[in-house]
Amino acid sequence: MNETISAAPWSGEAKPDDWKGMDDFARGIDGNRAPRTAALAGTTLSVEVDGGGRLDLDFVSADRVRRGLSAEDWYEAVEVRPGVFFVTLTFVAEPLRASVLVVDVGRGRALTIDSHIASRPTPGRPRVSQTFLPGTVAGTPALGEPAAPTRDLIGWRALYRYSPNHLYEHIYLSSERYAWQCLVGEQRGHGDVDLASTWALGDGLYVFTFREFLIPVAATWLYDLRAMRTTGVFFGLGAQGAAQCAPGGALITELGRVSYPDEQPV
Repeated sequence: MNETISAAPWSGEAKPDDWKGMDDFARGIDGNRAPRTAALAGTTLSVEVDGGGRLDLDFVSADRVRRGLSAEDWYEAVEVRPGVFFVTLTFVAEPLRASVLVVDVGRGRALTIDSHIASRPTPGRPRVSQTFLPGTVAGTPALGEPAAPTRDLIGWRALYRYSPNHLYEHIYLSSERYAWQCLVGEQRGHGDVDLASTWALGDGLYVFTFREFLIPVAATWLYDLRAMRTTGVFFGLGAQGAAQCAPGGALITELGRVSYPDEQPV
């Protein structure tokens, strides 16, 4: 199943004058991020997308990758667990696009998240949209369940410590929205409710993404709830108007969970 999540109408207020941009809050937000790895350098990987399509990657170095016959592009890889990689890719020919490939080499499963920045803003809609493409590793038997949307996080509340200077709280409201507030950092006192998507990968691994309304930025995170740690990347427009990626990563502290006795969130 391929799923595209873009924007839904929203009747919120205009951006406050003191609202921070990605350049402000992302500085140093990778303090607790797992280190990047060069383990993919010199290897190739082919992902067959469910429903059709194929992604062929030739990792020519620790940070350069060739897709099929295209020119070399930049990538960064983090090995979240043995054989489980969080790979961020940008594209010279498509500067308003970035992708994250989450691949479990041992299980032969993959999920690609494409993020696209619209060339022009649309009032009431996030500027960045995201498409989700589950797939399998070519030539490797696919084990376990495929990546799929999940409601597992609904009602959960947790703290995310990205660095000594970055502490956020998340509340997962529904299958479509989450709430956040900043307790420590440039955005202290700020908070919002944004569009979000959650996919289950199995064995305590989740892909969580969000798309902000007030600034042109989206984020893709891999949650490892066994290690209580996240690895992720922000993608959006910086202060100078150019698209950029900003890495992040946090240690998770669970605060609790609520359950709904009758009617359930969407």
